[in-house]
Amino acid sequence: MSNKVIKVENVTKQYRLGAIGGGTLRGDLQSFSARIRGKEDPNTKIGQANIRNERFLALDDVSFDVMQGDTLGIIGHNGAGKSTMLKLLSRVTAPTKGLISHNGRIASMLEVGTGFHPELTGRENVYLNGAILGMSRDEITSKFDEIVSFAEMEMFIDTPVKRYSSGMYVKLAFAVAAHLDSEILVMDEVLAVGDMKFQQKCLGKMGDVADKEGRTVLYVSHNMNTIRQLCNRCIVLDHGKKVFDGDVEQAISVYSKADLNLLETDIDLSQKRMKHLESVKAKAKMMRIRLLGKDVPTYNADEPIDLELTLVSYANIDNYYMRIEVLGMDDVSIGAAVSESFGSMEEGEEKIIKFRFSPHELVDGKYKAVLLMFEMNEFGNHRDLDGIFPCFIFEVQNRTFIEWRARRWGSIRFDDLKLLD
Repeated sequence: MSNKVIKVENVTKQYRLGAIGGGTLRGDLQSFSARIRGKEDPNTKIGQANIRNERFLALDDVSFDVMQGDTLGIIGHNGAGKSTMLKLLSRVTAPTKGLISHNGRIASMLEVGTGFHPELTGRENVYLNGAILGMSRDEITSKFDEIVSFAEMEMFIDTPVKRYSSGMYVKLAFAVAAHLDSEILVMDEVLAVGDMKFQQKCLGKMGDVADKEGRTVLYVSHNMNTIRQLCNRCIVLDHGKKVFDGDVEQAISVYSKADLNLLETDIDLSQKRMKHLESVKAKAKMMRIRLLGKDVPTYNADEPIDLELTLVSYANIDNYYMRIEVLGMDDVSIGAAVSESFGSMEEGEEKIIKFRFSPHELVDGKYKAVLLMFEMNEFGNHRDLDGIFPCFIFEVQNRTFIEWRARRWGSIRFDDLKLLD
């Protein structure tokens, strides 16, 4: 039987919200004096709520064991507690309550370039990072050529890493973590930076680490394909709590169902915006979407989806277009549709548009729709004005006499084969 290498027992991690200190001893004493006298904090800015005493549970009474050779995936929405758990396992921070024990050295890569000093060369950082992981100089030297070769960094190994691109950073950092003799490898969504070829190379290496070398891998990712490819077990976290621990496919199903509250036909979009647009001043906003003629968003395979979208413009817009992207419930892209120009909008204008989307050839199942509004100039350059992910969820019911195997055959069903005369 496999040996237990990690034991997490009733772990809770609590953070304190807001600023912890006033920045000076005088300010802290003023705040403390006001608090014990029941007065308003003199260092609080006008209109700023005092949230210093509020607490946030990043993890709430989580327990699990990990066996030697396990490849454990940890999935969940943003803010579910995944990265916090890996930081606790890597001893970057300590739990508020509970106990974490492990048997063996841990090599962790929690973000691109963790443990790298920008002024040192790649060669020097390999030795530095190895030393941080508890390796002797001889151990690092014996693996050095293998690390450099895997990272494809022969030409740049003696260049200061401050001149590396993010892709070069992640290649070298992953190579160090994967090749040094640690019993446990902890990875947090680091493969998202590398190119596709290197991602597959890394996944292959991580598989070898577990299968051939008997080492243990803990892997956090939002890419369900890599979770499927690598992991033999999966934990789902939701708002700091463990809601599932077991089979990978069942875990992905549990994670996907977190979005099923969008399974409706009249949706308020006014408070929703894709992350890459949150810091951009809005020129236009999608306010509401209705799936016309439906009480529930269920469609036959050849049935179009008629949509009514309410828009508001905050500036003059010459040409705007719509794009719908369809993803599976595991967030894998399936296809997209783009509109012709819907014309222009004037500043302050509110407009209701109706259009038809025909996702024909999709097989049975639920799908996420991403809706983007963008403008395009005469040179074909476009810029997103607003985007919602996911905007709505719809279900396709095909009911053909052949049960479609979506996992093996894909989510698009082409026309049936015809016998030629």
